[in-house]
Amino acid sequence: MEERPNKAVTVVGIVVGALLGLAVLGGGGYFLITNPETTAVLRDVFIIVLALESIVIGALLSILIFQIHNLTRLLQEEIKPILDSTNETVSTVRGTATFVSENVVSPMIEAASYVSAAKKVLALLFPRRPRSKPQTPPQNPLAEE
Repeated sequence: MEERPNKAVTVVGIVVGALLGLAVLGGGGYFLITNPETTAVLRDVFIIVLALESIVIGALLSILIFQIHNLTRLLQEEIKPILDSTNETVSTVRGTATFVSENVVSPMIEAASYVSAAKKVLALLFPRRPRSKPQTPPQNPLAEE
């Protein structure tokens, strides 16, 4: 198993990294202040990079808008008819279930209740006597020897 580094080591690493970052920024700032020609060239390069980045972002936004348009069209033209068909099927199944319940299940339940009532009436009128088992004489385990 890997051991997790100690928290103190982690904190020291973060502090050292932050100090190095500040040193690089300070050195870079000093370099830019002392060399104005280089600063102007770097400024121009960054302006060009930002302009190109804006063009790329604009193109990607255009593609995104096109894809959203296609998704909207897909939802309207293809998925909506599928949902309508599904709703129609569900209503048909609901109607079938209601029909079966009213015309098959309910009469069967009613018939079963009549049969059960008739069995109960017959059981009250003609009670069954429990069958007695024939008594067998107890076996003597000593007799078998």
